[in-house]
Amino acid sequence: MKIERHIMDVLEAAQVDGNKLVLVGQLERKVYTEANKVLEAIGGKWSRKDKAHVFPEPVSDVLDPILLTGEYTRTKQDFGQFDTPEALAYEVAARADIQFGDLVLEPSAGTGRLVAAALESGARAVHCIELDPKRAAHLRDAFDPIQPVAEGDFLEREAEPEYNRVVMNPPFAKQADIDHVRHAFDFLAPGGRLVAIMSASVMFRTNAKAVSFRDFVDGQGGVMQPLPDGSFKESGTGVNTCLVVIDKAG
Repeated sequence: MKIERHIMDVLEAAQVDGNKLVLVGQLERKVYTEANKVLEAIGGKWSRKDKAHVFPEPVSDVLDPILLTGEYTRTKQDFGQFDTPEALAYEVAARADIQFGDLVLEPSAGTGRLVAAALESGARAVHCIELDPKRAAHLRDAFDPIQPVAEGDFLEREAEPEYNRVVMNPPFAKQADIDHVRHAFDFLAPGGRLVAIMSASVMFRTNAKAVSFRDFVDGQGGVMQPLPDGSFKESGTGVNTCLVVIDKAG
């Protein structure tokens, strides 16, 4: 999306220190709101503690191309991505009941919080797939090379039923989370378990796609559990979510 010139001036004047960005000067409320909208869309989150917008990667890696082109990609809006809060990532790993030595798949790895939680729970390796090239690069830098990161669209990958566990927080836009979970289930080895964070709408929408998904979960003996309101407040959204747990027979 195109950025207005006066907002470009604000971003160019910002102070950058590693993964932190500080807006300089006393900005009018409207100008700050517009600048904040851009910063949040490219991955920044306001931190009262740091008095800065904090990014999951060096700010310059994200900001430099924007300053050169005057345009930005709305990562969260375009892909329906909402980063997994740290506490929720550990809850997902616990519900997955990861055993020491398990091979785990994270098919929409984002900033890697589910990856970290799975590794701390005893996984021998977590195979990551990430659509956003910048996030994929961040994952490669953040984790040991034993954790391979594939860049691309998970839905285009052929299923390989070799994983003991799947942990995931797929994109929600246009019910894409349903497509991702159905496809991810095919990657489970017999006796494996999938735990997914999904939009709460899958529990009550009456369109054919949602109804079919609920029938699928029921048919596998799975469970769908609403998460508390505000579970994603840390990630800057009030989206309502649920936790889906499905075991594969065998």
